[in-house]
Amino acid sequence: MDTKKNLRQSTKEKLSKLNLPEYEDQSYQIAQQLFRSDEWISATTVALTVSKAPEVDTFQLIRKGWEQGKRIVVPKCEPKTRGLDFRELKRFSQLETVFYGLLEPIVSETVSVGRGEIDLVVVPGLAFSHNGYRLGFGGGYYDRFLADFQGMKVSLAFKDQLVDEVPVESHDIPVQKIIHSEGVIHIGN
Repeated sequence: MDTKKNLRQSTKEKLSKLNLPEYEDQSYQIAQQLFRSDEWISATTVALTVSKAPEVDTFQLIRKGWEQGKRIVVPKCEPKTRGLDFRELKRFSQLETVFYGLLEPIVSETVSVGRGEIDLVVVPGLAFSHNGYRLGFGGGYYDRFLADFQGMKVSLAFKDQLVDEVPVESHDIPVQKIIHSEGVIHIGN
């Protein structure tokens, strides 16, 4: 556990040094690569988190998805079960601020979408290894969701989030691709 804690702390420190122009530039570069990917192009329903700095900006991804006629779904955390309820987002005003300053869909204004309807999940994380494993923020929500998810899994990362190794546990599920500002890491799974 100390290894994870130390890696989370060191990655957060590196990301805190990212100035706004660099943050915007890298987020834009990552978005452009995602938009050119087969995973994005073929997806009808895309699951994304609503980003909070220092995560890669997903607001531009949500807007682009809407422009392209994709169904965009964002997660509502269910703390009791540590599960995720993905809900269709049609406008940003359907979001509310919840714990830790996160933006989540307003249940009364959005519709739940089953995991079987989702083609692509953009999986968040704090640090990523070259073999597709990630270190999340510590809640285990995505690990539980991905356990029986059959669609495509992609992560987005700033170059400072790429590390040689992250601690891997038996329940961890790698993504198929990590898109970063300087390229794409394809994982053979």
